[in-house]
Amino acid sequence: MAGCLSVQQLAVLPSWPVSFAVAALALASLAAWRSSWWRYAAIFLAFAAWTAGQGERAMQARLPSAFEGHDARIEGRIVELPRRRGGDVTFVFVPDAMPSEARGAVRVTWYRTHETPRPCERWSLSLRLRRPRGTVNPGGGDSERVALLRGIVATASVRASADNRRLGVAPCADGWRDAIARTFDNRLGPHDARILKALTVGDTRGLDAGDWDVARATGTSHLIAISGFHVGVAAGGGVLLVRLLYALFPRLGSRLPRSLAASVAGLVVATGYGVLAGLGLPTVRSLLMAASLVLIGIARRRGRGAHLLALAALAMLAADPLSVLSSGFWLSFAGVGFLMLCVSGDGRGWRARVLAALRAQAAMSVALLPLSLYLFGSTSLVAFPANLLAAPLVSVVVVPLALIGCVFAAWPDIATVPWRVAADAMAWEWRVLEAMAEWPGSRIAAPVTTWWPVLLATVGAAWLFVPRGVPLRLHGAALFLPLLWPTRAALPEGAFRAWVLDVGQGLAVLVHTRHHTLVYDAGPAYPGGDAGAGVVLPSLQALGLDSVDALVVSHGDNDHAGGAHTVARRHPGASRWAGEPERSPLPSAPCTHGVTWRWDGVSFRFDTVEGPAGRKSNERSCVLVVDGRAGRLLLTGDIGHASERRMLTDLPLSDRPTVSTMAHHGSRHSSGTAWLDRVRPMLAIASAGWRNRFGHPHPDVLARHRSVGAIVLVTASSGAIAVDFPADGMPFVSREWRRPRDRYWRE
Repeated sequence: MAGCLSVQQLAVLPSWPVSFAVAALALASLAAWRSSWWRYAAIFLAFAAWTAGQGERAMQARLPSAFEGHDARIEGRIVELPRRRGGDVTFVFVPDAMPSEARGAVRVTWYRTHETPRPCERWSLSLRLRRPRGTVNPGGGDSERVALLRGIVATASVRASADNRRLGVAPCADGWRDAIARTFDNRLGPHDARILKALTVGDTRGLDAGDWDVARATGTSHLIAISGFHVGVAAGGGVLLVRLLYALFPRLGSRLPRSLAASVAGLVVATGYGVLAGLGLPTVRSLLMAASLVLIGIARRRGRGAHLLALAALAMLAADPLSVLSSGFWLSFAGVGFLMLCVSGDGRGWRARVLAALRAQAAMSVALLPLSLYLFGSTSLVAFPANLLAAPLVSVVVVPLALIGCVFAAWPDIATVPWRVAADAMAWEWRVLEAMAEWPGSRIAAPVTTWWPVLLATVGAAWLFVPRGVPLRLHGAALFLPLLWPTRAALPEGAFRAWVLDVGQGLAVLVHTRHHTLVYDAGPAYPGGDAGAGVVLPSLQALGLDSVDALVVSHGDNDHAGGAHTVARRHPGASRWAGEPERSPLPSAPCTHGVTWRWDGVSFRFDTVEGPAGRKSNERSCVLVVDGRAGRLLLTGDIGHASERRMLTDLPLSDRPTVSTMAHHGSRHSSGTAWLDRVRPMLAIASAGWRNRFGHPHPDVLARHRSVGAIVLVTASSGAIAVDFPADGMPFVSREWRRPRDRYWRE
């Protein structure tokens, strides 16, 4: 595990033939080395080299840069479950052949279509291809890493063509999953069926952002996704069937021991269910552990839980060493390992079993808290009581009934009976969880940027829950203190810091003084979510900005206002201003020219051009000027030449350096020569999408900025950009999240 993990810190990998040769030599040298330490070193080197080779092969399989933006007609089949959001459909497409050296799956989006592609179907499609690329922000997801994990070598959009057509369909496991999911919808309705589909066939398409928010706030996400427990229930069903068969025909025991037959049957049923559920990481881990147990039984050997867990980890890392990039890998193995370490199964009687279950749940809630903070930037203190309520009901009632219904899915009238009982039980439980999600402590955020506080806190959790006899167990709580230690010093009076977030073709800016935070625009909304939930809120959490005091929506266009509603819902106490209040997604005061306020020695002023509601939307953008002791920040929204000309006489000159966002993402209809001569920015930042169809920022605009001495940065190339305005000295760029290139899977 250490060897696989060490490679993920590299920015460049050696060629895969060299890596595989090193791995082979390291394994071959094991027989020659007698010292156990040298053998450990050889194993470490072998797995590090094996991981590097797999990573380099996966990167070489991606679409070459020369083919980006090109159209190609490709035939292939659809795998996994297509997802529809509004009029758009997204699915994973495996081509028969690619017009390049790329080899692997393509994530396809079909915009504004009435077609209903389904798993296992073959299609001929005209696709515009791109390399996998996503936004990079503090606390945000890494879609390029996910693409590496899932073998996605390109993304594509379907081009309008009369030759786009369905070629045929063949049976496959994903097709069966889709058929069962549609039966759920037909019998129970999409709303009542949404969680049961996730529990049985791993279909999370019916879960919206609100459902996931409730699950995260209550620490019950593991209950609505396919996990090891569901595999255990399926395996238990296979064991019960064999025991029933042996009870009816006892003579079978003379031919094959019942325990061995039950183990094999349980593994077969569990494997079939795992395939039907999509073979997610927790499912694979559980199947590997079950297979290890069965093999040990066949070999007439005894295996402890730690041995089984180690064998499962070894098998997974040998087959897929890149799985260490998945948060599910760490949560899955850490959770099971922690239970084995801290929860004893020696007690007898119902009281001892109840106490052991309570101890196990408490141990899991505490043990995974630091890891959750590190991986996701937040955790829940409500997880313990929420799981005490939810886990037994899901374990004993919902999952068994849902799986029994799936057995009879070919006879929907019979399947509906257990499904309806399970759906009613889940609906009652979900109403309780929604109420618990609003309890204090349900959303605890803390910026954790290094691994050592997480390691210390995890050791502290193990210390708290180890069996009796270990001295000073309560002292383990002290090892949680580094998680609470401030990760950044407070800003002095008159200083502030700004982050221009990477939201693609849109704008979102965070401004933080010593004690206050302002959000200027919140990025776009898109089918299935918005940048407020996907970028702004995670960034606030990761940066340790606990509250938002003001929210400014420059104007009503989607790429600026789309995520504002989500931010306002999470921070209802924030003051709100908008350049177009009548188009704002929430009640807001107008950005009136001359409105000023002061926070911690930093002044804020609207220098907006006021005008009638009929004026062009972009020209009504809020223009916010932030003045600190060492410099000025100018946030310009989407103003164009007309607004710039009107503001030339009203915008006060500054004797301090100015940092500015490029108006309208660097459109050629903004940032005129006269405007730049007056503002004279030392740094200009364009918030624009990678290879966007508008060509932002325009080359002429870049040239005009450089002619006045401005340094130009673009979020598409830099990722999120942090700019510090100290109390004395010059403003400076403290970090670009995409530079320097720190991971080999990034462009």
